[in-house]
Formats: sequence, C-alpha cells, structure tokens
Amino acid sequence: MNPASFTRFIAIDWTGARGRRHKGIAVASCEAGAAAPVLVTPPEGLWSRTSVRDLLLDIAARGERALIGFDFSFAPPFVDTGAYLPGEATPAEARAFWAFVEKHCGDEDLGAASFLEQAFRRHFYFGKADGVKARYMRLRVCEQAFNAAGGGKPSSVFDAIGAAQVAKASFSGMRLLHQVQDRLPVWPFDPAPATGPLVVEIYGRAFIRHAGLRGLKVRDAATLDAALAALGSAPATLDGPLTDHVTDALITAAGMRALAGQAAYWAPAGLEPGVARTEGWTFGVA
Repeated sequence: MNPASFTRFIAIDWTGARGRRHKGIAVASCEAGAAAPVLVTPPEGLWSRTSVRDLLLDIAARGERALIGFDFSFAPPFVDTGAYLPGEATPAEARAFWAFVEKHCGDEDLGAASFLEQAFRRHFYFGKADGVKARYMRLRVCEQAFNAAGGGKPSSVFDAIGAAQVAKASFSGMRLLHQVQDRLPVWPFDPAPATGPLVVEIYGRAFIRHAGLRGLKVRDAATLDAALAALGSAPATLDGPLTDHVTDALITAAGMRALAGQAAYWAPAGLEPGVARTEGWTFGVA
C-alpha cells in the first residue's frame, strides 16, 4: 500500500441522534495537494446517516482512491476484559460484533438507541441512578495510548449521557460499517489496499492537536484558518460563526491529508494483531 497515493480525503463528523435528518453530521472533502477542504452539500438540506452510507457506496462503485474518516469508535473495548459486553453472548471480533449490533437494532436511519436503552441497558451509564460512573468507563488500547501521550481522556462508548452522545454515535456507526464492509475495506480490520477507497476511524480532538491547538472546539473562521495553515492547507475563508461539527470535519480532512503519507500512523506501536481484529485503531494516533 502506498499511503501517499490517495487523491481525496473525506472527513465525516457523525451523530447518533434520533431522527431521519441531522444537523450534527458534516462532511468535508479535500483533494491531494494544498487546496482548502470544502463542505460537501447534503441531499435535501441535511445529511441522514443512510445518505452518508450511499455516498460511500457511490465512491466504492467508482473505485475512487479516497481516504474516508468517521468520527466514532469502530468497536467497543475488548482487550481489557476479553469481551465487548461482559456476561453477554457476544462475538469476539469486530466484524461479527457489527452484525450483532445490526441484529439488535430496529431504529430508523441506522440509529442505535434501542441497543443502548433497551437490549443492553445494563452496560451503559445514563446517570447517577446507575451507580459509580467509573466502572462503566472502559477504554480501548488506542484511547489509552492517546491519553498517555497527553491527548486528554477520550470518552468511553459506554458513556450515554451528554450532548456528544459518543455511545449512540458509535453504535449507529457500527451499523453503517456492517452495511458497507463488503464494498469498502475498513482499516485496520482489513489491510489497506493499493487501489480504491479506504475507511478509517478519526478523532477530531487528535487532529486539532496535530494543528497545534489545545482547545477542544473551534468555532470561528480565524482559528479554523490557522489550524488549516498548520496542516499545510490553504485557508477556508468562511464567514460568520461556525459550528464545531463543520470545523472538526474541515480540520480533520486537511489533517488526514497531512498524515496519510507518514508510515508511523499506519503502524502505531500498540496495534498488535489481536487489537486490530477486536478494537481497531484511530488514524492519527501513533
């Protein structure tokens, strides 16, 4: 695999929110080179999760050499306990677990609320009534590595409270991965191919750090353009206040382009075969 051969870089800020159309999804794209990333216009005014899925399938059908990043966890922690959901009869590898999630979800637009709130409620933290929060906050190997390198503690996929809803976003994303995996390789569960598209997990905070910023959110055009410049990109020159969904996607698209040719991010020290099969890894965390 020649990681420098990607010609397009697409970053998707994802959501697990209920409903059919979502303000919380943003898609940004940039070509190889230094041109500024741009937002991809959603169909019918707002993105749905299924329309993002269809975008991926279209890219796969064209054989486009695109690196596609999604901002959700591709699998729950496994290494710490030897199980995704201890005490449940769950698979022991990520691909089979995606099918398991799909089987237990009946929510519209690839939603996963029923998985968390009904089928496997006891594994998720929804508030004080669930007891001590710390016992739910399991982390994957890559998240522990990011924390140890000073990245700050990432959210756990078992934390089901708060505006970010990382839990619902991740489990809905696993449904998407299940539905596209036969058409697009997903790293590191699949080896990176020499041609065609590749899907990777991304984390907006990691790319904000790669841009030299220490804050968690970027909501103004000047800070956005400074971050893009640090990543070797031309400015976006947008006007007015910006949502962090938009800035995360734009910064991450430029960051993926900046890092894609660096071998260290394709072979991080902690990415052992067992981790690759069960938990995966976040591209951009070395």
